[in-house]
Amino acid sequence: MEFLAKIAVDLKGAVAERAIAGAASPPPEFRTVARGPGWRVDDVTCTYGPLDRPFSEEHSGFSVALVLAGTFQYRGVPGHDRTGHLMTPGSLMLGNPGQPFQCVHQHGHGDRCLSFHFASDCFEEIAADAGASRGERSFRVMRLPAMREMSPLAAKACANLVGASGGSNLETPWEEIALQVGAAAIRSANDFSIAEPDPLPSVAARITRAIRMMEEGDPQPWTLQRLAAEARLSPYHFLRTFEKVTGVTPHQYTRRLRLRRAATQLLAASSPILDIVMDCGFGDLSNFNRAFRGEFGMSPRQFRRDAGSAQ
Repeated sequence: MEFLAKIAVDLKGAVAERAIAGAASPPPEFRTVARGPGWRVDDVTCTYGPLDRPFSEEHSGFSVALVLAGTFQYRGVPGHDRTGHLMTPGSLMLGNPGQPFQCVHQHGHGDRCLSFHFASDCFEEIAADAGASRGERSFRVMRLPAMREMSPLAAKACANLVGASGGSNLETPWEEIALQVGAAAIRSANDFSIAEPDPLPSVAARITRAIRMMEEGDPQPWTLQRLAAEARLSPYHFLRTFEKVTGVTPHQYTRRLRLRRAATQLLAASSPILDIVMDCGFGDLSNFNRAFRGEFGMSPRQFRRDAGSAQ
């Protein structure tokens, strides 16, 4: 099974188990997969849905959470920033020490994230080495969309998560990934312009449903016309709203999602590249190679080879 699809299937299983058990608002499940001096990586599965009442939390330190599956709204709490941000696979949830927040599942059930946590002194070193000035060594935004700069790290992190369960052929040290994720997140956050709030809940719900359908891995192409029809919006309204809440166009989102899946398979399996190309919905090897090089800065073969030689 394709690895990111397996992560989504595992999430669905957790949501289904909760529904059968009838558990009332169980806390998210945290599984620490690696830790070191000043950093920790957690695999977090949440089975909340629209009927669960959100509760306020507070970041204990600096954190960068990569969304692997599912969707939810990430927002501040009364007295702080109440701007809502739709979190989708590939996006980053950012947190500063002491920052209050809520995660809300208004339009779907469950999510799964890979969460990187940093002690203040460790993050200070990372931010300084990443070129952040003294006044830029905390996150000025709460969320980053799925960005090209994060694609290689997201693929390595997903491959490592597969490796933790015994299925990966190539693993990168978690410490290396954690430090790189922290540096890339602070650089991107400092360069990112603060977006407008999400649209009306009814419109956001339609966009969320479309994103969750795209995540299912349907082999049929998700054209703008098809997505707009599923969301019951005009193509232009869908395009404008989708870009507003995700930070990218539907075409960029679907291509990045498929390329991230392909990169994860390149690291986590020994399948021939052509098989991976077909499995991830690219019908032409030359087009795939061109798109992959544009996203990752190298060919698929070099990406796999460099990851192997780094071990």
